Amino acid sequence: MTTQLSRPARLAVLAAAIGGLLFDGVELGLMPVASLSVSQDLLGAAYTPQAGGDWFARFTAALMAGAAVGGIVLGNLGDVVGRTRALGISILFYSMFAGMGAVVQTQEQMLGLRFLVGLGVGGVWPNAVALAAECWPDKSRPIIAGLMGAALNGGILMLSQIARVWHITPDSWRWIFGLAAAPALLGLVVLVGLPESPRWRASRTAARAPTVPMGELFRAALLRRTVIGVLLGSIPMVGAWAASKWMIPWADSVGGGAAAGYKGVTQGWWALGAVLGSFCGAQVAAWLGRRRAYALISVGSTALTLAMFLGTAPLQTLFLPVVFAQGLVATLFFGWLPLYLPELFPTRVRAAGSGLAYNVGRFATAAGVLGAGALFAALGGSYPLVGATCGLVYLLGAIVIWWAPETTGQALAD
Repeated sequence: MTTQLSRPARLAVLAAAIGGLLFDGVELGLMPVASLSVSQDLLGAAYTPQAGGDWFARFTAALMAGAAVGGIVLGNLGDVVGRTRALGISILFYSMFAGMGAVVQTQEQMLGLRFLVGLGVGGVWPNAVALAAECWPDKSRPIIAGLMGAALNGGILMLSQIARVWHITPDSWRWIFGLAAAPALLGLVVLVGLPESPRWRASRTAARAPTVPMGELFRAALLRRTVIGVLLGSIPMVGAWAASKWMIPWADSVGGGAAAGYKGVTQGWWALGAVLGSFCGAQVAAWLGRRRAYALISVGSTALTLAMFLGTAPLQTLFLPVVFAQGLVATLFFGWLPLYLPELFPTRVRAAGSGLAYNVGRFATAAGVLGAGALFAALGGSYPLVGATCGLVYLLGAIVIWWAPETTGQALAD
């Protein structure tokens, strides 16, 4: 029988997981609001609007590629050495390398650092989600999963409000990267003082031979679940970064001249919807069932993404309300995923499986973002056309989900 943590210990685990994901969100939201300012400063006279969009795509692709590698490697590490150790290491990774962005002198240096930041960004999600899911009772998991999803987008919201008050401009952007190094303190606390998952300890004690999580995920017993998890994690990730995130540089290019903080306002409206959506995603999945919920979210995300890019524009009256609605619906996925992905895999490979399923999507996202960057150039630098075209990826979710196992009402498998 698995020993349960005390309530104070469970609350400490939840607080650390939420904190890690909150600052994960800060790192994810950093370049959408800072990218054009960084490029204008570092490129100088060579800067053009098209070059700014191209570098935004490169920075995003580097972060996604790093997050994919980090999520797989550090998720695997969480199954081998423990959730808390891997979580603490991941937080230290994204904090230290983000802070180094304050002293870069070239675009290429920033590009390399965004990849390294991504290693930690990717590692936090599977370890935080697995740790929290395993330390709380099954009946609490929809709420816990909602909090996990909301924390990630809460970080984006927090950053947007900082950028709204203290503007990020070509003359003043380095300070935000210095600020992004602060979560290193949380990483040290997690490494030193956070209790480990009792389920993970029990699984390691019961194992007759050393576990090789990544190898087991591709054996016959789990291969189908692994592939399905990868597809379900990839679709919303590609949609979010290859499509939705183009609204921020679009808002900056159209409204930045009228109001320096308009990009922060836009990201704030989206992130407010995203916090609500990512919290409610798990509740919707518990209410409607995992598969039906995912299918409906896919259809709604497609419709609202097209409405945002083709039905309105920055500075128009309807733009910010539609941005809010798109953020709410398209991020229901990110409350659904931390509830569903841990249900696909047994304890001995849960962090590796969740990390693989969630983060292979980031490889696809990196390719998708680079493809979107090329499409952006081919469409003559049109933000709405590239965003709307890439937003059609959400429709795939309404098809793929019907091959996934229905896990509603089932306990986590040991």
